[in-house]
Amino acid sequence: MTRYTVTAERGRRWWVLQCVEHPGAISEVARLDQAPTAMREAIAFVAQVDPSDVEVDLRPVVPDAVGSHVRAAARLREEAHRANREAAAEARAAARVLRDAGLSVRDVGTVLGVSHQRAHQLLVG
Repeated sequence: MTRYTVTAERGRRWWVLQCVEHPGAISEVARLDQAPTAMREAIAFVAQVDPSDVEVDLRPVVPDAVGSHVRAAARLREEAHRANREAAAEARAAARVLRDAGLSVRDVGTVLGVSHQRAHQLLVG
C-alpha cells in the first residue's frame, strides 16, 4: 500500500482536493470525511494503480491562526495521553505494593480512590 498526501482547501461550497505526488489527481467533496474515498479513486486513475493500494494522508489547509490552535490541541492531547499512561503505570505499581502488604482488593481500591473492580484490573493488568 502506498501513502499519498492530499491537500484540502475550502472553496465556496466544496473542499478542493489535490494529491501532492500526482497533482493531476484532483477532486471535490462536500465534507472532509468523503475525501479519502474520492481521492483514492482519483489517485488510482492518475497513477495507474489499484485503488486498494492507495492510502490517503489528508492535510486540510487552514488559516495560520486556526493551524496554531490545531497543533496546540494535538500536542496537548499527546501530553495527556502520555500522562495517562504514566498514571496507570504508577497506579498498577501502587496496587501491587499494597496487595503485597496484605491489603484486600477492596482496601487497595479505597486507598487508590478507585472501585474494587478497577483495583482488581490494576492488579491483574
